[in-house]
Order: sequence, then structure tokens, then C-alpha cells
Amino acid sequence: MKRPVVILGAGGHAKVLIDLLVLQGIEVLGLIEQPGNVLKKSVLGVPLLGDETVIDAYRPELVDLILGLGSVDVSPVRKLLYDRFRLQGYRFRAAVHTSAIVSPHVVLGEGVQLMAASVIQAGCQIGSNCIINTRASVDHDCKIDDHVHVAPGVTISGGVRIGEMSHIGTGAVIVQGVKIGRNCLIASGAVVVRDVQDGSRVAGVPAREIV
Repeated sequence: MKRPVVILGAGGHAKVLIDLLVLQGIEVLGLIEQPGNVLKKSVLGVPLLGDETVIDAYRPELVDLILGLGSVDVSPVRKLLYDRFRLQGYRFRAAVHTSAIVSPHVVLGEGVQLMAASVIQAGCQIGSNCIINTRASVDHDCKIDDHVHVAPGVTISGGVRIGEMSHIGTGAVIVQGVKIGRNCLIASGAVVVRDVQDGSRVAGVPAREIV
């Protein structure tokens, strides 16, 4: 039996997750918002339960959590929340859309989110708490570390490595064999043809470092 879930976050990404979960017959008990942002009563009919302090009302052995934060600047927040609640004994549910294409020869970490029409090819490793968003494609033998967000429409060629907490912007292209460091930002529409060092921000065609 699938355990019910609580979603951490109440913005646009949470809406997409609600649709995905309902499609799979998974009960969504409610949404948790950041302190100071608890303004709504519900999202798509799912109640807003309050801020993080209400999680204690849900025992770790009875519910799963899902992170509903997906914007460009929240990778560190996603990591913080994931680490905090894992230490408290909670488990993060993977969310895989029914239209996602995933090779059986793929390793997926805890709490991975594979959104509609995403593609993960053979030999890939996708770390914990990663988002592979709508229509993003990850080709063979890629390794994506924890807490990475691959935004909608991204194309990642084979053998690419992406370090933890990096964000790959909408429609970006990463060519074969490139290595992207940790905590990097790849701008929307960038074409990455060479390695990117830790903490870098790159944009353009071909992608170059920006301040």
C-alpha cells in the first residue's frame, strides 16, 4: 500500500507534483509552506497545513515527504530541508510521471522527481533529491549528483557529470562528456561545450562564464 504524502512547498512546482501524485492514486495530505509565506488555504484542493512546525504531527513511519520547491535559487534550501527531515527519520518519496521514459539500467536516488515526458537513458545515475523536469532528456552514462535541478526542455548528452546543487536552466544543451562542478548555474538556452568549474555561472552559445 502506498503511504500518503506531505509536500514541502506550495508554489508552481507543488501544483505539478499534486497532478502527478493524484494521477497515480497517491493521497496528498497537505502542503507545508516556509514561515512567512503561509497565505493560502489550499492549492488545487489540497489544504495548506501550515509551516514546518506542523510536520511533528505526522509520524515518519506513516507518511512520506516530497519537496515541492523548484525555482532556480532554491537548491541550497532543498538540500537543507532534505537533510533536516532525513535526520528526523522521514523518507522522501520518488515522484515519477507515468509518461517518463526510464531505462531499467538506471540508478535513482531517494526522492528523485522525473516529470512528464522526461527521458533517462541506460547507465545513468541520478542522485537523491534531484528534479529532471518536463521534457528534459538525460542520455546514456550520465552521473548527476544530489540536489540538482534539470529544468524543462534541457538536453544532456552522454557521459556528462553534474555536481551537487547545480541548476541547469530551461532549454540548455550540454554536449557529450562535459563535467559541470557543484553549485553551478547554467543559464536558460546555454550550450555548454567545455567543463564548468565549481560555483560558476555560465550563459550563451557557446556558454561562457558570467559575473
